[in-house]
Amino acid sequence: MFTPNNVYEGSCIEGLQQVAPGSVDLVFADPPFNIGYKYDVYHDAREADEYLDWTQKWIGGVKRVLKPNGTFWLAIGDEYAAELKLIAQSKFGFVCRSWVIWYYTFGVNCVRGFSRSHTHLFHFVRDPTDFTFNADDPAVRVPSARQLVYNDARANPKGRLPDNTWVLRPQDLSSGFQPDHDTWHFPRVAGTFKEREGFHGCQMPEQLLGRIIRCCSNPTNIVLDPFGGSGTTFSVAKKLGRRWLGFELSKDYVERIQARLKQTSEGDPLDGAADPATSAPATAGRRRRP
Repeated sequence: MFTPNNVYEGSCIEGLQQVAPGSVDLVFADPPFNIGYKYDVYHDAREADEYLDWTQKWIGGVKRVLKPNGTFWLAIGDEYAAELKLIAQSKFGFVCRSWVIWYYTFGVNCVRGFSRSHTHLFHFVRDPTDFTFNADDPAVRVPSARQLVYNDARANPKGRLPDNTWVLRPQDLSSGFQPDHDTWHFPRVAGTFKEREGFHGCQMPEQLLGRIIRCCSNPTNIVLDPFGGSGTTFSVAKKLGRRWLGFELSKDYVERIQARLKQTSEGDPLDGAADPATSAPATAGRRRRP
């Protein structure tokens, strides 16, 4: 059986069968979007039926390893968002608690279409009444309009939970985008950013993973990522005192993830600015991790 605090080389479909059933508290999956992206060893341009069949296999593995009160977050692009949501719900009985839009700056520029600046984040649970949701964690909550705008004495001093809403272009707002606005706005980890690991093109922001892991798991819980990628899920889980477990097809990526984790300690601050408006890329003199 595969054990926590390890990243294993190989397919997650086979790997998930080696994890004890009902042992994982939280799964965060950011699978290939099947849009032709060039990975190290994975072909990201399958026929639609093949891709969806493959998706059913790994989501089935996710359900197998999750505890009865476990949580499953899925990040996916426009092309297959609807199909994967239906697979998770109709094929495997997951309940969708929220459909969050992650709005980001530094999106991919398009010539004959609107520039992509969002990803879908599905928040699934196995049991609709029994799941972890740390609603009172101050690192998860944001100030409410009653506090910010109206100075209302009735406002909850703890603030409120973030919305699942999005902003079209924060730079176009009269007041600009502020860190206390209740939207899921985190800059994409662009190539010039200081936190960029440099070996994987699809890197999630640590601040985004921090919100999910804080809210949907507790210290010492097991957080699993079937698609290790740049290792951000594992790094954030370690920093926040969780145990981690996951898989990655590429031997090179596994070695780089392990090197990243060796430089990470519990209690370390998360990479990236908590205020997305100040998360600017590094320029001259910046340093990458080795």
